Amino acid sequence: MSRRLTDAMWHDLLETRLRRPETIAARLAARSRRPLLDEAGHLFIVAADHPARGANGIPGAPMAMADRRDYLERVLICLDDPRVDGVMASVDVLDDLAVLPSLGGWSALDGKVVIGSMNRGGLLGTSFELDDRFTSYDAESLVAAGFDGGKMLLRIDDQDPGTLPTLVAVADAVSELAAAGLMAMVEPLPYARVDGRATLLRDDDALMRCVGIASALGTSSAHTWMKLPAWGDIERVMAATSMPTLLLGGTPSGDPEADRAEWARALAIPHVRGYTIGRSLLYPPDGDVAGAVAAAADLLEAAVAAKTSTGSSDPSLDLSGER
Repeated sequence: MSRRLTDAMWHDLLETRLRRPETIAARLAARSRRPLLDEAGHLFIVAADHPARGANGIPGAPMAMADRRDYLERVLICLDDPRVDGVMASVDVLDDLAVLPSLGGWSALDGKVVIGSMNRGGLLGTSFELDDRFTSYDAESLVAAGFDGGKMLLRIDDQDPGTLPTLVAVADAVSELAAAGLMAMVEPLPYARVDGRATLLRDDDALMRCVGIASALGTSSAHTWMKLPAWGDIERVMAATSMPTLLLGGTPSGDPEADRAEWARALAIPHVRGYTIGRSLLYPPDGDVAGAVAAAADLLEAAVAAKTSTGSSDPSLDLSGER
């Protein structure tokens, strides 16, 4: 991987945090903003919030994401591609990115969609993992920072009492984000304890049930988006919601071509509107982050073109039959 975060940039970040911490808020306030959606109504978001809940591993390297300089460098490489619309991350990562420069701008967050990761209290491998408390952003702080929305992880285990407080907290956050007109990105996933460990259930029926539960949270669903995996019978799963949906990457399979084939199939569905992908882009098997991002961007562009040719992404399309 080519050097992107130079020694000078890293030193400046460390010195800013030490001697000029007020710079972070100033950079956030001054950053240029863009509309949430592009003309075709799609989004390509890089996910960078895993370490905040103690999830540092990728296949074969259990602590890969713990190296903060390397992690930030990979995120910067992703954001350098103009086809990447923005980033979803925890507060520490976004504060770092506010200070770090883009290739041609003042801040790496300039002109990018920014989604704050909200609940990171469900630490990986703990007995309380499903009680996913809000330990990062809340709706008020997202508004104050000038961000575009907030993301919530909602793991549902029928036998884990931690699910209930998480449901209530997510519902409250959805309501508050809707009142502020910000995206509420909800990631509902079915879980169960297997040998004492919280484990994702790769089951379409269970996922559809979770989507139905998540869709009804809060006092308004007007600004709610789903964040869902592309595995299984994704066409059937997407029939469970009318909400715009972004695909999550999940744990990389080790076969990028197979992963992209799943994404391509899902992207053909009208209300699948893009990606929120982290590890598959940040840690590709060949180490070529820029190449992984470019391949994903090419795939999304092809899906948008196909949808446009059939009219499914035409913003002027009136389903009542009138134009």
